[in-house]
Amino acid sequence: MSGGAEIVLSGISKRYDTGVDALADIDVTLRAGSFTSIVGPSGCGKSSLLRIVAGLVAPSSGHCRRGDGAQPAFVFQEAALLPWRNVERNAQLLMELAACRPEQMRQRVAEVLQLVGLAGFERAYPHQLSGGMRMRLSLARALALRPDLLLLDEPLAAVDELTRDVLQEELSRMWRQGGFTGVLVTHNVHEAVYLSTRVLVMSPRPGRVVDVIDVPFPFPRAPELRATPAFAQLTGRVSAALRQPTTI
Repeated sequence: MSGGAEIVLSGISKRYDTGVDALADIDVTLRAGSFTSIVGPSGCGKSSLLRIVAGLVAPSSGHCRRGDGAQPAFVFQEAALLPWRNVERNAQLLMELAACRPEQMRQRVAEVLQLVGLAGFERAYPHQLSGGMRMRLSLARALALRPDLLLLDEPLAAVDELTRDVLQEELSRMWRQGGFTGVLVTHNVHEAVYLSTRVLVMSPRPGRVVDVIDVPFPFPRAPELRATPAFAQLTGRVSAALRQPTTI
C-alpha cells in the first residue's frame, strides 16, 4: 500500500431528487495518511458525504478531488458476506471483480487474513463466525485491494461494547500498518477520538462542517487512554460541538 490519498472537498453540496438538502458548503482537506472521523446528528448527511468521497454519489455542486489513481475501498455497517463462500473466497471477492491474477489473490488474501486475525479460519463459513469475526472479514475484503483510501460507514455499530473496543484497537493497528487514508462515519464520540488524527463535527441537515478538532494523542494508543482526563476533556469538547453546532 502507498502512504494514502489526499482528499480535497471544495464547495460540496448535495440536494436529492426528493428535495432534501443533505449537504451544504463543505470545504475540507483530508491529508494523505490521516485518519478522520465524521460525527454529527442523525440525518445530517455524514453517509452522503462518505459516498461522495468514494465516488458512489455525485455532488450537486462543488467537487471532490482524490489523489491521482487513488484506489478507494468501502466498508459498510453490515458485513454483507456471501454465505455460500468460505472466509478465503469472501476475502478475495473484490479482487475477483477487479480482475486480479489468481496468484496475486492468494498472496494478498493470506496477508490480510493474517492482518485481521483470521489466519486459520480460511475454510470457515460466515455462519460459523462471531459478529466481530464477520466484521474482520469485511475489513479484510476491503484491505485486499490495497486501498489508498478506506471509507468506513459505522462498521462497528452492530457489535457489543467489548468487541467494539477490541476492533477499534485492531482497526487502528491496520491503519498504521496499511498506509491508507481512513475516513470513518460514527455516532460514537469516544470511538471517533480514539481512532482519529482529526474529528469533523457536522451540523443538522443540511450538513455543514462546524468544527474541526485535531486529536493530539500519539500512536499507538493504549486502551488505557480512554480512562485518562485528557481523553475525557477532548471527548467532552467534541460532544459540546455536537450540542452547539453553530459555534463557528
